Amino acid sequence: MPARPEILALGPWSADQVQTTWLAQKFEPAGEIDRAADAAVAELRERGSPSHDGLSARLAGYESGPDRLSLELQPSRWSLRLVDDTADSLSVLCVARAADGRWLAGRRAAWLASWAGRWALGAGGSVEVGENPAHTLTRELAEEWSVSAERLDVVALARLPSTLVILVGVAWLPAGAEVVPDAEHDEFAWWPADVDRWPEEADEPLRRMATMLAAR
Repeated sequence: MPARPEILALGPWSADQVQTTWLAQKFEPAGEIDRAADAAVAELRERGSPSHDGLSARLAGYESGPDRLSLELQPSRWSLRLVDDTADSLSVLCVARAADGRWLAGRRAAWLASWAGRWALGAGGSVEVGENPAHTLTRELAEEWSVSAERLDVVALARLPSTLVILVGVAWLPAGAEVVPDAEHDEFAWWPADVDRWPEEADEPLRRMATMLAAR
């Protein structure tokens, strides 16, 4: 069974309770890690991915309380998340739910760098330099599904078994909202509100995550 993520901080917080400070100095990995990142990006391009390297966020520090989540972030190569398990690269996951409680799920395209060909919940992606990750949640939802949230709760900061750090939010969509998937998804579905009724393609990590989110 896959290892469970390490929960660093638990909310919920509203988007305006997420405070961000960006360090000016870029994170510099060791030379061999830089070269491995170059090779990883080249391999992605060889299999047809439009992925390109650039700067995104790493988590340099954080503090949390009942009314705020403070994040200290640092510019870092995006591609380090592919090769360096000590980089603390930061991504977001915006889990989307319909007004009646159903969960939006999409099968990720085969050319993607992570979870290729697997089903995932909602939208996700890296944090752009200077961006507040709470805003990344809504941006990724709009880019991947062409929809906006009626309410957004930032629920957790976690470190995955891969050591990628992820900020998790839950977006409640307005009644009647229609989603349009982008090229990162080749299929999508609305899974039942009751996790026990999910289809076979919903793997155990997704079920565990949804059960935890529903409980909060």
